[in-house]
Amino acid sequence: MNQAYQIVGTGDRLSSEQLATMLSREGQWLLPLVGLIEQAECAVDEVIDVMGRATIEAVLQLSAEQVAGPRRQGKADPGRDVQWHGSQGGRVTLAERQQKVRKPRLRRKAKGDDPGGEVPIPAYQAMRAGGERLSDRILEILLRGVSTRSYAHVLPEMAEQVGVSKSAISREAIEAGERELKALAERRFDDTDLLVIYIDGMRFGEYHVIAAVGVDASGDKHVLGLREGATENATVVKELLADLVERGVKPAGVEGGRRRLFVIDGAKALRAAIDEVFGSHNPVQRCRNHKRRNVLGHLPKDQHDQARATMSAAWKLEPKEGMAKIEQYAQWLERDWPSAAGSLREGLAETFTVKRLGLPGALCRCLHSTHLIDSSPSGLRQQPRRVTT
Repeated sequence: MNQAYQIVGTGDRLSSEQLATMLSREGQWLLPLVGLIEQAECAVDEVIDVMGRATIEAVLQLSAEQVAGPRRQGKADPGRDVQWHGSQGGRVTLAERQQKVRKPRLRRKAKGDDPGGEVPIPAYQAMRAGGERLSDRILEILLRGVSTRSYAHVLPEMAEQVGVSKSAISREAIEAGERELKALAERRFDDTDLLVIYIDGMRFGEYHVIAAVGVDASGDKHVLGLREGATENATVVKELLADLVERGVKPAGVEGGRRRLFVIDGAKALRAAIDEVFGSHNPVQRCRNHKRRNVLGHLPKDQHDQARATMSAAWKLEPKEGMAKIEQYAQWLERDWPSAAGSLREGLAETFTVKRLGLPGALCRCLHSTHLIDSSPSGLRQQPRRVTT
C-alpha cells in the first residue's frame, strides 16, 4: 500500500463524543464487556485498561499494514519488498508510565546492495518518542509530594505496565530536572524590568546553593539563577552575578541598565561582589531574619527573648532613632557577650535601608528579609528527606 502514514497532532484530538457514537454503532464486539460490567464481574477501570492496551496494539497493526500491506496467511508474497515477520514484545510511552505491548515485526528482503533488515513501524516510533514528555510529567508528580517508592501505587493497575520502579522514576526525574535547570540557567532578561533582586543561600543536606530571584515592576517574581556554593564564597558569588549581567540584568550606567534594590543574607563576600559587579550606588538591604539568627547564635538561650524584642522594637523606629537604640543595646551586650555585640553592629545601617527609602510599611515587610527565597524550597526539602539509601 502506498498510502502515507499521518501522525495526528495534539490539535487534531478525536472527540470523545464522536468516538463513543462510532463505537456504539459499530462496536458489537463490546457487548460481552457490557454484560461483564453490568454483572459486576469486571470493574470499569479494568475494562478501560485492557481496552487501552488492545487499542494501542490495533493501531500498531494498522500502521504496519500501511507499510507492508494486509497480513496474509500462508506463504509470503514474493512481490512485496517488505514482509511480515511475526511479532515481538515492545513498550510505548504513556503520560505517566510505559506500557508493554505486542507489536508486529516487518523485514525488508535483501536485494542487490541492500542488505535488508528490520523495518520500523511509524506508529510505534511515534509512541516511543514521548520519553521527554514522560520525564516532565514524572518530575511534576514527584514535586507534588509523591515519593519514588509510592509512585507505582498511585497509578492505575494497567496490565503489563512498566517503567514505574524506584530507579526508573529517579532516572526519568533526573533527566527532566536537568532539562529544566538548563533552560532556567539560559533564560534571558533583556526585556524584564527588574526592580528588586533577592540573593540568599540554601542548604540541602551537605550541599549549599545560592539562589537569585528578581521582582519586576508588576510584582512578578523571576528565578534568575542558581549556583552550587555558599554566599561566603566570593568566587561563586561573583560568577553568579556576572552571569546575570551576561543574560540581560544590566547594571546602571550601561545601556538598558538601572539601579536596583538588593536584598541579601548579609554575607560579606556577597555584599562586596554586588559593589564590584553592579556598582556601589545600588541600595542594599540586609536580611533582618539572618541578622536576628546571627546575634542569637552568640547568646545564651535565656537572653534570646530580650534580644528579639529589642531588635524588633528598634526596626520599627526611624533609622536614626532605631540605630541608636540598637547601639545602646550592643554596648550593654559588650560586657558579657562581645561577639554578640560585634555581630549586631556588623552591617547594622543596611538593616534599615528600606526604611530609609521611605517605602510603605506593607512593602517594607516584603523587602526587609530574604523570606521570599527562604520559604520557596520548603516543599522541595520534603523530597530529599524521603530519600534513603
